[in-house]
Amino acid sequence: MIKVPTLTCLAITFWVLPVSIASAQSIEAARAALDEGRFMEAAELAESLETSDGYALAARSLAIHGYHFAKDDEKQALFERATKLAREAVRLDPQNPDAHLQLAHALGRYTQTVDLSEAFSKDYPKQVRNELEEALRLKPDMAAAHFSLGSWHAEARHGGGIMAGILYGASAKEALAHFERALELAPDDKPTLYLSAHGLLLLDRNSNYERARDLLTRAVQAPSKNAYDRIKHESAVALLEDIEAHPPEPPRHPGRLGQP
Repeated sequence: MIKVPTLTCLAITFWVLPVSIASAQSIEAARAALDEGRFMEAAELAESLETSDGYALAARSLAIHGYHFAKDDEKQALFERATKLAREAVRLDPQNPDAHLQLAHALGRYTQTVDLSEAFSKDYPKQVRNELEEALRLKPDMAAAHFSLGSWHAEARHGGGIMAGILYGASAKEALAHFERALELAPDDKPTLYLSAHGLLLLDRNSNYERARDLLTRAVQAPSKNAYDRIKHESAVALLEDIEAHPPEPPRHPGRLGQP
């Protein structure tokens, strides 16, 4: 009587172990597809795992493909699907910081495709901020969450000005603090350098010009580790060329009365 449960436990142990190994191999296959730029394949592989990490990776892959490669009439459906997958990632493991980060990214992209009335009535901007803050609560040293939250503040201030501060608490000071923390955590990471520079230019192109130019120069010089880095490399090159072609004008000092 005693041997039966013992044998059953052993059988279960030997059955679970290969499944666990297969799952690990599958998530690695999905990550490899993501790194190589096979974003839709990565999404399918990751989603099929039905795990929090898998759904989060699938959401990220769809969001990248949707933003950079999909046709305009395909984007909304891809971002909506990415948002649903990221919500499932959070549901399966609320303590997974990457799940919250990918939900913020996917929902942010989806918000860009809908009417302002829908975005505000469903409070999407606040939802995005909440997810980023939760990611940082769970993992305070997450560089991607810091530059993402910095970008949220910068884009809100750039688009909504004072009203964004009143309605959502968007703050230039908070944006700067998150960009600086991201750069402390990942000083040689190409997306961190590029997106921090982009955010600084949104806040104030003139006063942040030199800092942004330095960050973009470093972004262009940093090695590309994967397909997403290569995408951001092209973005960094284009933005650096643009700001160098259009530097801020020097301040004008008023002359004497009657002089130009």
